[in-house]
Amino acid sequence: MTPPRTRTPAVPAQRPPTPKPTPTHPSTPDTAAARTHAPEPARPHASEAAAARTHASEAASARSRGPEAGVGRARRSGSVVTRPSGGPAGRGAAAVGERVQVGGVGVDVVSEADVVRWVAAEAAAGRGGRIVTPNVDICRAVARDPALQELVRSADIVVADGMPLVWAARLLGTPLPERVTGADLIWSLSEVAAARSWPVYLLGGPPGVAELAADELRSCRPGLKVAGVHAPPYRFDDTAEGRERVRRRVVAARPRLVFVGLGFPRQDLLIAELREELPEAWFVGCGAAIAFAAGTVQRAPHWMRRAGLEWAFRLMSEPGRLARRYLVDDLPFAVRLLAGCLLTRLRR
Repeated sequence: MTPPRTRTPAVPAQRPPTPKPTPTHPSTPDTAAARTHAPEPARPHASEAAAARTHASEAASARSRGPEAGVGRARRSGSVVTRPSGGPAGRGAAAVGERVQVGGVGVDVVSEADVVRWVAAEAAAGRGGRIVTPNVDICRAVARDPALQELVRSADIVVADGMPLVWAARLLGTPLPERVTGADLIWSLSEVAAARSWPVYLLGGPPGVAELAADELRSCRPGLKVAGVHAPPYRFDDTAEGRERVRRRVVAARPRLVFVGLGFPRQDLLIAELREELPEAWFVGCGAAIAFAAGTVQRAPHWMRRAGLEWAFRLMSEPGRLARRYLVDDLPFAVRLLAGCLLTRLRR
């Protein structure tokens, strides 16, 4: 008798495993590349505008070289610009990762204390950066030149140095915590530098003024190490050789914090070049802050600063140099800015 045939169950064909997608990480663009009321230089001339365009082009190529030189590109969303995850806020820095569009520039929503904590955290991690301090005069210059707009936008920190920018942000319904000036940051950041033994460098001002400022800062911030001071000759940056001489002096000093008071955009263009050679240093374009610290230029009383009248005090102190800039150029721009912000709010 033939035994019954047993049926072997069919084994279903197995699909080959689907390979898992390799995670990709967006590269963080680098930054490079441009304050006004400096005590010595006049307003930018044609060669400076051309230089701004050249440096902005160099900045665009520099941003592709990696994250070490600064913040990633911001995304605009209405009147608020939000930083992507690659920016300083995404790297564990202590500052807010938002920017408010005011006067044609994106301004970080930070207080002076936020800036100090941010710089301290980044510097402790070995990362440098660049701080721009726009006021009305800088906004006016930026509005006429896209290269300068990119120079400001690409900075790691942008703070409102002028009260009209604070008022404008408030009118737009996106208030800033406070006005943050280079003249204040030179003191608060020097205090951190003294506590952490970070050498500082003072670049700018008339001959002898940076030395006086260094003495005053050392006196008020015990333990502060000043790696060097230098007052470049006027229009030093008209030639490549002049810029190179200044760069060599700063780079040789190996500072961790550099205050550059040469006026916008001259100071910020030079800072953009120095950032490539000193990636661990922090740079502040601080305008007249060095002269203020030295005591050679008197600063307005505190109540005038809070009331937004520092410009009037400076105008009375230096009418010959500042009358045209403040009354003919900046005042109409500020009025248009505030009126435009008010209209924008009323239409909402």
